[in-house]
Amino acid sequence: MSAINEHISIPKNISTKDDLDFSFLRKEGISYLETLGGKLWTDFNSHDPGVTILEMLCYAITDLGMRIDTPLENLLASKDPNLSLQAQFYKASEIFPTKPVNELDYRKLFIDLEGVKNCWLRIYNKQVFVDYKNNKLGYKKFEGILPEFQKDFKLKGLYSLLVDLEEGYTKEQVFPHIKTTYHKNRNLCEDLIEIKEVDTQPIAICANVDVTPEADEEWVYANILFQIENYLSPSLKFYSIQQMLDKGYTTDEVFDGPVLKNGFIDVKELKKAELRKEVRLSDVMKIIMNIEGVKLIKDISVGFCDENIVQENKWVVCIDPDKKPVLCEKSTFNFSKGFLPLNLNYNKVDEYLKQLKEDEIESQQITDEDKVLSLPKGSYIEANEYTTIQNDFPDTYGIGQEGLAMHVTNERKAKAKQLKAYLTFFDQILASYFKHLSEVRTLLSVNGQEMRTFFTQAVKDIKDFDELVSEYPQSDDDELTKLLFNQFDNNIERRNSILDHLLARFAERFGEYTFIMKALYGTATDEIVLSNKEAFLKDYKVISSERGLAFNYYKQPQENLWDTSNVSGFQKRVARLMGIANEKRRHLTETNVEIYELTDSDDQTVYRWRLRDNDGNILLSATENYAKVAFAIEELYFAVLQVVQTKERDIEKAFQNGFVDNMQVGFIRIHKSTPSKPSIPVKYSFDVIDPAQPVSSSNYIIAKQYKYYANINDLKKALLEVISFLKKDFTEEGIFLVEHMLLRPDVTDNEAENFLPICAKDCEDCGTIDPYSYRVSIVLPGYTYRFSNPDFRRYMEDVIRQELPAHILPRICWVGERKGIVPDNENDLLQFENSYKEYLFAKTNLEQEQPTENGELQNLIHAMHQLNTIYPVGRLTDCSAEDEALDGRIILNQSSIGSIGAEKENNNEENS
Repeated sequence: MSAINEHISIPKNISTKDDLDFSFLRKEGISYLETLGGKLWTDFNSHDPGVTILEMLCYAITDLGMRIDTPLENLLASKDPNLSLQAQFYKASEIFPTKPVNELDYRKLFIDLEGVKNCWLRIYNKQVFVDYKNNKLGYKKFEGILPEFQKDFKLKGLYSLLVDLEEGYTKEQVFPHIKTTYHKNRNLCEDLIEIKEVDTQPIAICANVDVTPEADEEWVYANILFQIENYLSPSLKFYSIQQMLDKGYTTDEVFDGPVLKNGFIDVKELKKAELRKEVRLSDVMKIIMNIEGVKLIKDISVGFCDENIVQENKWVVCIDPDKKPVLCEKSTFNFSKGFLPLNLNYNKVDEYLKQLKEDEIESQQITDEDKVLSLPKGSYIEANEYTTIQNDFPDTYGIGQEGLAMHVTNERKAKAKQLKAYLTFFDQILASYFKHLSEVRTLLSVNGQEMRTFFTQAVKDIKDFDELVSEYPQSDDDELTKLLFNQFDNNIERRNSILDHLLARFAERFGEYTFIMKALYGTATDEIVLSNKEAFLKDYKVISSERGLAFNYYKQPQENLWDTSNVSGFQKRVARLMGIANEKRRHLTETNVEIYELTDSDDQTVYRWRLRDNDGNILLSATENYAKVAFAIEELYFAVLQVVQTKERDIEKAFQNGFVDNMQVGFIRIHKSTPSKPSIPVKYSFDVIDPAQPVSSSNYIIAKQYKYYANINDLKKALLEVISFLKKDFTEEGIFLVEHMLLRPDVTDNEAENFLPICAKDCEDCGTIDPYSYRVSIVLPGYTYRFSNPDFRRYMEDVIRQELPAHILPRICWVGERKGIVPDNENDLLQFENSYKEYLFAKTNLEQEQPTENGELQNLIHAMHQLNTIYPVGRLTDCSAEDEALDGRIILNQSSIGSIGAEKENNNEENS
């Protein structure tokens, strides 16, 4: 039974070492030759020239195998600092840490601040009352409402912080830094309401202590005070990386949580460093007896300083919740040596005590080197260095550097050249293998931008090489790579495979995303997805460690609140997973797309479109009028799709082959103007076409760039820039995330108004009436090319729910129109953007500690309540019409209106 359930794993080392075994390679080669040419060639002894060639190749392979077997840090080392191991790999300190997630993480973060000895998070209790009759919320009970129509709940995700300050620090010095640090590291849907200095509870310890004859009684007393203080109010110690590893922690455990400036905190010690609930006399006795120089305790007691408090047990003093015990002035310590009482020099005691505290602080000083797990230091080797195998043949072959004797016949010289030419084929293959080995550092770098996946190098030490090969660029390896491998290098597909490997290191994948994108972008998918993967890896340190982080709203200037990347880590991560190029909080209704009205010859209102770059220059324009805005936008996206499916290298190749008027490259037609006079120079431009349509059809040209260029090179440059812009920079997509907890009225004001609207009966049916705790609204523009696709929407909603912390419930809204399509007051996305912007500016007013945003909050709540999810327009179809495509059609009794039926549907309830 145990054999059946035996655990199976993938071995780390799968090398057979056969590539280092010359005898094995020779035997395998001869076996292959026997199978291939055994009927014609039977002499495989060492004197045979064919066997000599085989042996030389086996020797070269063992050389290659030896370099492959080189320690990895040496193989990846580079003279170029931009290609060092640090540039190729993320360090443990960059990948394992995360922003604070739980209470222990936040305690670590605050204890790391100057002036904080210890701290403790507490839940901030705030009750919200519900008026079921009128669907209202409030911070105090509603008067005149029957009890059966009233309920209440507590807000979740709000916290208080108790702080134990270091000696010599005040809360005015420390609390602002705590608040700033918290908001830089705030979790989604959570907030810190108040910071309080921990209250003290005085206790008295009285003891008579007998010390050894040789003991320094002042030092003993100072030690007793120091150790008891740490017992009553524990402080945490910082450790180096090596000290943590020596404690038995693994690397991922050491770096678990936030990165600290002062070192690492032992989680086990942190858990124990809680506020004491009781002071035990036995603990105090143990502390005193463990101090060097103490002989015995003659008498000891512990109790309250306040005589009005009754102590029920002389062995235990119970401490009030959220208070720390401290020694009061009634505490007395008497010392003796045998029968002789001792008089202490209390100034000396203070000096010793000060020294002990300074020594403890000094012991906490950890160098930067001791906080980092360094990568191995490799020694750079010339992994690509290659010399021809021809120079290793016996001189009798006449193909080495010595060549043939002067008196040999021309026939003999010709045969030598033939052999050299034959062996040059093997030389070039081997040189390419060695070159590839040296490029591993660039191919597998997380920051790599190298698009080539095939490499080669010139073989430079073959005698009389120019007589064997022509047009061989010996001094330019890049040119030689293009010459030999460009036609074979499917670099997009191969580069995608390499990035899939790099992503798998972090347990990430893009398989489903690639599949859904193929339906949208066709042949351009691989290149677009490749760009998405590169952006994902480049930002992985951030989108991995900040995945649960909220944005920082605390005392931010306005430029950090709008048109900014100060957004939640969730938004950044989803943006990279979904290939959204711009995750900034901004006006999504203001895009590069311009839809404008015209009046045609029949006095009818029609629509046309333009597409501009980020500088406002027109890139493409419509070629016809459209009766509806939807038709214009559909044609716009079709034009963009045609452009992105056109490959840049096809453009390069076409221009290299020479310009031909009306030549078609991909989905682009390049043409020249026809001057009305001979004196007018010819100019060039391009159109976006639909090859499926006849050339004579009005639907053949779907978009034009009306700008003309004076020469072919300018046209080529402009065309490549348009393709690059539409593939990499053009986006109408974005994502808003609104934390409902931030929309709460001021919790310190029981008279507050402007609560989120509720429908009490419906909320009760779905399990909760609380519209604030761990709730978010995610607002996306529903009109963009991808976001209007039902399949992409479903996939993105799945990703959103997977990536959000499990305890947070999203309401997902696909809303709005571009600015100018409908009147501004009817554009629900624009109204939301404006009110959200105003609310953020009011909430983070730098002039006020407690900004007031009542009016702005009310406007935002109203705008959010008006958000409507838009769906692709469908048309009614007879279910018996089998010859019709079903995309975008609604079949009676078979289609769900909730998915694609209506053009608009109110989405005020949770879309969960």
